[in-house]
Formats: sequence, structure tokens, C-alpha cells
Amino acid sequence: MSAGDIFESLASDYPLLYLAPDTDTRETYRRVVLRGEKPEKERLDRYRGSVHDRDETADTPAGPVRVITLGDRRDFELVLRGFTAAKTGPLTPVPKSQGAAALTVFNWKRINAHLSRFPQEERAAEFRRFTSVKENYTDMLVVLSRGPYSGVGAEEVGLSEEEWLDRSDTIRRFHELTHVICRRLYPDDIDAIRDELIADAVGLYAAFGRFEPETEKLFLGFRGGRYVGGRLENYTDEPEKHAGLIFEELDRIGRIVGAAPAAEPFGLIPALFEPPGPTDAGTPPKRGVRDPGGTYDRDTTVKEGE
Repeated sequence: MSAGDIFESLASDYPLLYLAPDTDTRETYRRVVLRGEKPEKERLDRYRGSVHDRDETADTPAGPVRVITLGDRRDFELVLRGFTAAKTGPLTPVPKSQGAAALTVFNWKRINAHLSRFPQEERAAEFRRFTSVKENYTDMLVVLSRGPYSGVGAEEVGLSEEEWLDRSDTIRRFHELTHVICRRLYPDDIDAIRDELIADAVGLYAAFGRFEPETEKLFLGFRGGRYVGGRLENYTDEPEKHAGLIFEELDRIGRIVGAAPAAEPFGLIPALFEPPGPTDAGTPPKRGVRDPGGTYDRDTTVKEGE
């Protein structure tokens, strides 16, 4: 599938991508996303496209997940701003340290296809019944950028630029899919910082066949044992305060991964989700952390078109 075909395919399923985050309003996005209204214009020429663009379906322990990789950073930011515009507004910037997102998105194509099987007079009632079950009308979509993982340079991990980009792709893909798996298998057990550490551990294992706490510290923004700024501030307002517990948790993860038999990366998730034993210091605290999820369904409800 070519770069242009990828955006055509995405916009066919999610028409909000025809809108322009720089000029269209949040209310316009809400009408398209929540009410299924068609955009006035269907333009995709704002997207540059890249030879690295991919549209794939990943098989996971929690079921198939659509994975979109965008090789152009500007395209990634435009797409992510578009998908989150109905909730946070289209002008909300994407942090430079963010290279991926797992999103729950509304699929009006599926809603309309379902309603088309019913007589007109029955559609209002069927709409209410069908959309009372979130899984009927939402998709889980993983969107990935291409670039050095967490903004860490190739020289810091001892690899060539191209090899580090390839390894970064693997880390990023497995990281986000781990979030999807954990949300589906452990829906009531969410802790932003802990979940980031687990997702990175799975990604590192997929890319390198091992987990190194020092590499993870680089990802979070630590250098020489001190926080100097980086991805961790996406999840907490007090990154320095959590450093000690995070380092202890990384050591615990290292022991778990090191003791695990050679396995498929996602096979590590159950062991990593086990609470610390009596000899472990504990996991990072939940207080003061932010959930980075970018889903619509936390504070919005799909509505029948007017």
C-alpha cells in the first residue's frame, strides 16, 4: 500500500482525517466524530507521506490490532492531533518525546453499515441499542512515528543510525501493543508510570532479546542518575520525586526478564504485572501521575446525527 493509499484508507474509515487541525475547530471535529457528520471538504494534501508508511494488523494475545506507522513526523503529529481533537482540541501540541499512541476511535462506517440492514423507522431504536455496547462502534488503533525511540541518539545506545531506527521501530510497536493488551486483559489495573516501564521492557526485549535498566533510564530522561528532562514528565509533574522507586522497579523488571525462559515478548506481560513480592521494594506510586491515554470514550458519547 502506497503512502497516499494509506491516508485514503484511513480517512475512508475515519473521516475526521479530512479535517485540518490547524484551521478546523474542536466543535467541527466533535460533529464529525460524535455525530457522524461528513466533512464539508475531503482533502488529504496536507499529508506528505513517506516510504516508511505502513498499515498493518498485528496479532496479539488480546486479539488483532490495526497498526499505522507514519515515517514523516509532521504527518504523525497531524494525525494524532486529528484523532484527539474532539476531546482535547485540535491545537493541542504533541510532545516531542511522544512517538506513538494507542487510541480508541469511533467507526461510523460500521455504525452506518449496521443500520442499513434495518427499515428507516427502526433505525433510531437500533442505533441506541447498537451503540450501548462500546465494542460495537469503536476501534483500537495504534499510531506509530519513525525516529529514535524517546529521542535517544544512536550514539547513546552504541548503534548506527539506521540500525537504531530499525530497533526503535520494534520497541515502539511492541510498547504500544503491550498497552493495548494490558488495557484489555487488566482493565481495572492502570498505573501510568508502571505501565510505561512494563511496555518499554517488552519493547526492549523484542528488539534486543534482553532488558537493560540503564537503557530504560535513558528513555525516561535520566543521565548519570539524575533526571535531566525527557519522557517521564509526560506522566508525572514530579519526575525527580519518583526516581528512587522507579530505579528499584527497573531492577525488579530486570530480574524477572533475566529469569524468564526465552519466550515471545508478550509472554512476559503476566509476570511483569505480578505485584512485588516481600523482597521487592514496590512499584512506583500512583499519586501525582497522569494517564496519557488519548481515547474519546472517557468523556464523550457517540450521538445520533441531527
